[in-house]
Amino acid sequence: MKLKQWDEIYKRYGKFLVNPQEGIERIVEVFEEHNVKKVLDLGCGSGRHLVYLGERGFEVYGIDLAETGIKIAKDWLDEKDLQADLKIGSVYKKLPYEDDFFDAVVSIRVIHHARIEDIRKAIKEIQRVLKPRGLVFITVRKRIPKKRRLKFKTLDSRTYIPVEGDEKGLIHYLFNKRLLRKEFKNFEIHDIWVDRENYYCLLGELRTATK
Repeated sequence: MKLKQWDEIYKRYGKFLVNPQEGIERIVEVFEEHNVKKVLDLGCGSGRHLVYLGERGFEVYGIDLAETGIKIAKDWLDEKDLQADLKIGSVYKKLPYEDDFFDAVVSIRVIHHARIEDIRKAIKEIQRVLKPRGLVFITVRKRIPKKRRLKFKTLDSRTYIPVEGDEKGLIHYLFNKRLLRKEFKNFEIHDIWVDRENYYCLLGELRTATK
């Protein structure tokens, strides 16, 4: 069901997210300070961050469930004369990469689209494919103010599914700062903040003792 829904979203809107994440310039500066080379965009969608990072000289990799999103990303990269290693696959299953392969992982508005047990699988895989002291930058949904909420069905604690709108039927898990620190306990958290779109942003560094 998820695959069909995400594919339909990309078929309907195409490259509907074009501008990169707010504050990504700061993240690039941190990546450069840490000599980051290989970056995985986990849930890369139509490729806005693949393009942004590729234009700044990083070796970029992307994986996404939606075949249409990957096709759009490939076309966009081709237009920009950029290269990326793209794969179709779920971010909640074993990733098709070796252990300790990446210097950094970014995941923008992605991993909260699941129940917490699946989110934990994704975090475990992020840890596996990151090199020791590798960096992670993720954004996840914060609780939405009542006046902006669509109708939804509650599945579990902090877990719901919208019953209307473009994300109808897609699972959402709502984080807070305490839960982010708990679930990313194997990372040294550099910062957590909220962007203008009401998403938590987390920048962390994998602790070497977790390997």
